[in-house]
Amino acid sequence: MSASVIMTQSSSMPTEDQTWIHLPFIKLEPLAFDESVLKRAYTWLVFSSKNAVRYFLPYLSQLRYQNVAVIGKKTQRFCEKHGIDVDFCPEDFSQEGFLDKFTVESGTSIFIPSSKAARPILEDVLKERGADVVKIDLYEPVEHHQNILDAIELLKAETADGIAFASSSSAENFFNTLKRCQVQPTFECYAIGQPTYETVRKNGYDAVIAQKQTIDGLIHTIKESRNLK
Repeated sequence: MSASVIMTQSSSMPTEDQTWIHLPFIKLEPLAFDESVLKRAYTWLVFSSKNAVRYFLPYLSQLRYQNVAVIGKKTQRFCEKHGIDVDFCPEDFSQEGFLDKFTVESGTSIFIPSSKAARPILEDVLKERGADVVKIDLYEPVEHHQNILDAIELLKAETADGIAFASSSSAENFFNTLKRCQVQPTFECYAIGQPTYETVRKNGYDAVIAQKQTIDGLIHTIKESRNLK
């Protein structure tokens, strides 16, 4: 099969493999926040992604914390690369998987630096369990409009016949633009997780869900789905 799959995640990937066309649908922009929250001491510092670590690194030395928890092995490795010891990392790379294994006592203080667009389940459930949670918006995803237009042109030209959505926001932005362009190219959809899948379905398409909610897991699922080696 000659047509390629468009990969929409912000992180880079090898370009020598013609199976993939890397077109990030999201750009990340840093946000200002109330830095007075850094003056407190916390029991847990929780990172849900590599980007959360990357954007918080300039502030890390200002924060007093006892333990670090992360979602995802890549987030763990990124922390360790920057000298941050990780105390908790579940096998399931989702907020739900994290919450299933992470236990806290009432009153435990938790600091979560994250994306403005992050799903609120992590913060909400920890608060329901009695934790004292402070969540800050470090950055926000912004639509990369030109890349989305380029992707639509690739689909129209049948240079690509699949899109791998790395987030719900990337899927939502793509389908909104597709509707405005008033075109209906034929293509397969792949989703990194259940929330992204639901966004695809909401827009009238079906999708294959990654077996593991990571980019590597997404690529593996695409290869299996398309019988690629």
